[in-house]
Amino acid sequence: MSIPILTYHQIDIVPPAGTPFRGLTVSPAQFRQQLAWMRRLGYRGLSMRELMPYLRGERTGKVFGITFDDGFRNVHRHALPVLAEFGFSATNYFVSGQIDGGNVWDAGQGIPHAPLMNAREVREWARLGNEVGAHTVDHVHLPALSPEEARRQIETSKAALEDLVSMPVTAFCYPYGEQLPLHRDMVRESGFDNATLTQRGLACADDNPFGLPRVHVHCGTNLFRFLQKCLTRHEDKRRAKSEGS
Repeated sequence: MSIPILTYHQIDIVPPAGTPFRGLTVSPAQFRQQLAWMRRLGYRGLSMRELMPYLRGERTGKVFGITFDDGFRNVHRHALPVLAEFGFSATNYFVSGQIDGGNVWDAGQGIPHAPLMNAREVREWARLGNEVGAHTVDHVHLPALSPEEARRQIETSKAALEDLVSMPVTAFCYPYGEQLPLHRDMVRESGFDNATLTQRGLACADDNPFGLPRVHVHCGTNLFRFLQKCLTRHEDKRRAKSEGS
């Protein structure tokens, strides 16, 4: 069984053509249309916490995962009502050191500043049935760090987010999709249950739970291509180009 895990970043008005990484913003109308079609086809959108039993083969059904990277405030504003409308849940991977901050890691690439959720919004995200996942403390390039600092980034982000929402944080996402085998071990040893990549493809039961591929959704992903990505088993899992996650 193969399961699509969708990757989104920002849900907002799409920036003008020529804006760096413009594709990482999906319009609210496009987002709603995509989820509406998945529901129409009989699928239920789930957070990673709720999806893992299906990936492990403990449950069966027509399901797909919904994930957001970075914790943008516009996801709270535009995506949260749509998730509630359809009865879906999602995982948002938060950068624990930038709660109520912004995407400062993007500044050097010319990507416009965008605010991230504050503590109240993160708690509301969780209270409404969605999952809080971790994305390190500072959205770092893990392979560029010493093993000690990499472990601190992973463990501290988990602890800080658990303190914030008073519940276990068991889902992790590697910033930029960058990781080595030792980082997968660190994530597992830190008490996470799963971790996602920027590698493209559908997730399967035989995938390493600490290296799960996802389906990237961009503003240029029309409905036909979206459904093709989600429902075609041979979606290429070997393509591993990071798109600024």
